[in-house]
Formats: sequence, structure tokens, C-alpha cells
Amino acid sequence: MRRRTLLTAAAATPLAAALPAAFPGTAHAAADTAPTGFAALGTGTTGGAGGPTVTATNADQFLEYIDTVGPLVIRVSGLIEISSKQGVRPNKTIIGVGTSGHIDGGGLDFYKSYNVIVRNLLFTNAEDDAINVGQQSHHIWIDHNTIRGAVDGSIDIVRGSDFVTVSWNHFDHSDKGMLISHSDGAAGTDVGHLRVTIHHNWFDNSRQRHPRVRFGEPVHIYNNYFLNNELYGAAATENAGLVVEGNYFESVPHPLFSASGYADSGPGRAIARNNVSVNSGPFEVSGTVVEPSTYYSYTLDAPASVPSLVRAGAGYGRI
Repeated sequence: MRRRTLLTAAAATPLAAALPAAFPGTAHAAADTAPTGFAALGTGTTGGAGGPTVTATNADQFLEYIDTVGPLVIRVSGLIEISSKQGVRPNKTIIGVGTSGHIDGGGLDFYKSYNVIVRNLLFTNAEDDAINVGQQSHHIWIDHNTIRGAVDGSIDIVRGSDFVTVSWNHFDHSDKGMLISHSDGAAGTDVGHLRVTIHHNWFDNSRQRHPRVRFGEPVHIYNNYFLNNELYGAAATENAGLVVEGNYFESVPHPLFSASGYADSGPGRAIARNNVSVNSGPFEVSGTVVEPSTYYSYTLDAPASVPSLVRAGAGYGRI
């Protein structure tokens, strides 16, 4: 028999008045034209807007375009076979054409990069990370991609990066989903950074790190579909602060770690509210966390609608 419970805001917040309004009853558009959450703050994330549009149909073209100085919209058509992690310069939009944009064997690397959009791509068999946001990169929007078979992380956000939104992606039978901060010893670079919004993603039979977070606060995890995550859903460690709300957890033995830490990492803080839990274990909450609404406004979809919304809208080929 299936267990289904709705977790309320009893794991409460210090800023109750700042919480979003009641569920609107209508779905957000799955094909947003701009990011919501942290990637929208400040000057926003516009990618290659204002620059020329080019189309990459082979690896040589693709590697040349992502290494070009200045704004550029890069359309990816067909299979692009690369190795390792390839650097992406600032002010780029990298977007797949229909269902044809496919990057195999390698991934994308952000080193002090900024204002980059990655959308509508299939990543397979990355020999390291599929997408690595590192070294103080900021204003990055990762949206509507499907990631399969990365040897290490599907998406890692590390080394002082900031103002990132990860939305409407399909983590398809991954091992490691998302790591936010790479090491327990990274407080010097990471405290005060690693502000990330994670919404409407499908963590589909992926095992762990949805995400695993050190130091970042707040990391806002809302309206995601967690399905059959063998090890755990999300983990707050090393004093990270997570707000986990409006999600749907199905067959997840450990939806959320915080007070107990995880593996060798010390404890973090987490608020959980208005999550649906089906055949899943208890949520571990601890302490208080800066509210995302301190930074931006947002509206939640009803958590019971999340599986149908996310199945229909997440991943490549949907925009």
C-alpha cells in the first residue's frame, strides 16, 4: 500500500510573512524565456543575446564557438563528440535545435565565466562532469537538458560560483546529480556564495546528490520530482542552508539530510515544507535558513501536480 503524506510548514521558517502565496492552481510555463530565481538577479542572465547566431554541426565548430570572445548564440544540431570538460567563455547561449542537440563523451566547464545559458541539450557519457560551474562563475542558467551516464557529477556548482538557476532538467538514471561545493575545506571560497535555485527538475532513478550542498545559503529546491532515489534526495552539510518546498518525493528512503551531516561532512541546516511524500522516509530538518524571498519573489505549483508537470516538461526536446 502506498503511503502519501503532505508535509506542512511545521518545520517552519523565521520569515513566515515572506512565504509565497497559496498554490495558484495553474502550471508555470515549461518554456520560460528567462530564468527565475538566482540567475535572474542583478543584470540577469541573457547569454548571447545581442550577438550573432551560429550553428555547430561538428565538434570543431562547437569548440571554436564556445571559445569565442563576445556574445554568441550557438545552436547545436546533431551529435557533437568531445572529450573531457571544455571551457565556455562568457556571454553565450548554447541551445539544441529541436531534439538533435547531443553532446557525447565530454562536458562543459565554466572557469570565471558568466552570463551563460545552456538549454535543450542531451548530454551522454561524460567522462567527468557533464556541466561544471566553477571558479567564481556567476549568472548561469541551465535549463531543459537531459543528462545520462556522466562518470562524475551531472551538474556541479563549486569554488565560489554564484547566482545559478537549474530548471526543468531530466537527470536520467544518474549516479551523482548535483554537488554544490566540492570539499569540506572550501569554506574560504564558498561561504557567502553558492546561491542556487533548483526547480522543476526530474531526478529520475538517480542515486544521490539532488543536491549535496556545503556552505551555500540559501539553496532553494522547489517543485522538483524525486523518483526512486536509492541513497538520498538532498543533503545540507557544513552549515549549508536549504529551503526544500513544494516537491514530490516518491520512493526515496532518505529525502533530506541536515542535522546529521552526510558521509564525512558536518551538519547543515534545512527547512522542509509543503512537500508530498509517497513511500518515502522522514525529512531531517534543522535550524533556520535565509528565505529565498529575501532575494526574489516566486510562486509555487501545487506539489501534487509536480509529477505530471515535470514528466511533461523536463528534459531536452520540450522547448
